[in-house]
Parts: sequence; structure tokens; C-alpha cells
Amino acid sequence: MALCLKQVFNKDKTFRPRKKFEPGTQRFELYKKAQASLKSGLDLKAVVQLPPGESINDWIAVHVVDFFNRINLIYGTMSEFCTERSCPIMSGGLKYEYRWQDDSKYKKPTKLSAPQYMCMLMDWIEMLINNEDVFPTRIGVPFPKQFQQVCTKILTRLFRVFVHVYIHHFDSIISMGAEAHVNTCYKHFYYFIREFSLIDHRELEPLVSM
Repeated sequence: MALCLKQVFNKDKTFRPRKKFEPGTQRFELYKKAQASLKSGLDLKAVVQLPPGESINDWIAVHVVDFFNRINLIYGTMSEFCTERSCPIMSGGLKYEYRWQDDSKYKKPTKLSAPQYMCMLMDWIEMLINNEDVFPTRIGVPFPKQFQQVCTKILTRLFRVFVHVYIHHFDSIISMGAEAHVNTCYKHFYYFIREFSLIDHRELEPLVSM
């Protein structure tokens, strides 16, 4: 799927620079293992399972960064179809509206357009995954106690990108001939978050029919 995504989507239109793993690190080796499993054609339910003897936090960290890169690539390519005019509210149809809140500029849940929300989201995730106190990369440095809580918040918000893209821009995905690749990326994401119970089931309701 990794190769197919790059062939279908424009890698020069990533919404944010891709986060890379440093060669020679444990995280890099885990990433290579995960990619090899994906390309081998294994059942996605099996691909997401924690390899024997590996750290669950390292496994989650690798996937959070990889999903950020993939979803960043998908949205960046189709962001021309998601504008202030077409998407004045970050939503998933008429029933679901997503408001932005953080610890700096937006202290209370704030209504934003979809492009504004996406921009805030990608900036926020990029800041977190580059923060050594949250996503440590040095050998011997432990993950913080709240690491999985942080990842749950990141993945919950990334799931909302799928919701918005599927409900409001699926025609654009089809026009690019990319539906099979987006579907595979979504299934991989879905099986991963269900394997480790990383997102509240209520958040999944907008795409429950999938």
C-alpha cells in the first residue's frame, strides 16, 4: 500500500513534511517490519498485532507517525477540493461537527472551517511527534505516563479526517482513482485502533456503515 499511495497521490502536496525514522534505531526497525508485513499481503488484522517481544509503546509510536504521514499525504493531495467555501464547517455530514480546542490559542471548543481545522490539526500533531518529552527517540529514555492518552487524542482527531474526506469528498477520491488506496489505509487504521482500543467507539459512529 505504501508504494501505491505514492503512485496515486502527489507526494509533493503533503500537507506537512513527512516525519522520518532515524536509521539504526529500534523505531526504524519496527517501521521496516510493519512495512514489510503490509507489502507481504497479510491480513490487515494480523499486520497490526504487536510482534512478539516488542514494546507496545514503540509499536504505537511507529503507527501514529506512519498514519500521520499517510493521512497527511491523502489530505494534502485533495486539499484543493476542501476550501473555505465548500467546507465552512469541519464536519462529517449534517449530524457531526468537530470543533477545535488546544492549550494555546483555542482554549474552548471553537467552530472552524475544515481547511482551518486540518491546518491546526497537522501543526498540533507535528509539534507532538517532534517533542522528545512525548515521543522520545533516545535509547533508554522512557515514554511519559500519559503517552497512550496522547496517542488516543491524536488518532481520534486523525479519524475525523477520514470522516470528512469520506462523507464530503469521496467523489474527488473516485475521480482520482484512489478509492481502493484510501479504503486500504482506512482499514489499516481501523484495525489498529480496534486492536489496542485506542479510540472510543462513539467516535467511530460516523463511518459505522463501512
